[in-house]
Amino acid sequence: MPFNIPNTLTWARIALIPIFVGVFYLPDAWLSVPHKNLIATTLFAAAAITDWFDGYLARALGQTSAFGAFLDPVADKLMVAAALILLVQLARVDAIIAVIIIGREITISALREWMARVGKSASVAVAYVGKLKTAAQMVAIPLLLYNAPLLSIDLTKLGSVLIYVAAALTLWSMGYYLHRAIPLLMADHKS
Repeated sequence: MPFNIPNTLTWARIALIPIFVGVFYLPDAWLSVPHKNLIATTLFAAAAITDWFDGYLARALGQTSAFGAFLDPVADKLMVAAALILLVQLARVDAIIAVIIIGREITISALREWMARVGKSASVAVAYVGKLKTAAQMVAIPLLLYNAPLLSIDLTKLGSVLIYVAAALTLWSMGYYLHRAIPLLMADHKS
């Protein structure tokens, strides 16, 4: 496992998860709910920024590695899953939305793992619809974590709309990846 700046940023993102979750378990006497929301939003946004930044640095510094390529999406999925579970617990996201998004991530990760083992990983490379899904959820989650108006804009309502858009794009992208993989799955089943 190479220790370099991009991998260190990825590990830092993973290390933020228990802090991010723990903020909501602090007594309200220590930290008010609005302050918890603000801190959680800031931590999630920092994680999202380091996600982009570690990929940029890995390419710019020539520090890409197989381990980094594995760890980066794991860190992303852990942070998103933690955020969605918190948002369900806080009654800001319906459980079905969290199940759809987290379930898709598990399904597509397993599919990618299998496709890599049979030498067909290019068949499930990231598609544009997957990028749209990620963008929608990465905007929706901080808005829902913040859970307050800003400059008279109802960020919670906007976040709620975007998380439903993200769930719809999640189903669409899962269908896209499964459609691409079915011929290979069928061929493997026949052999």
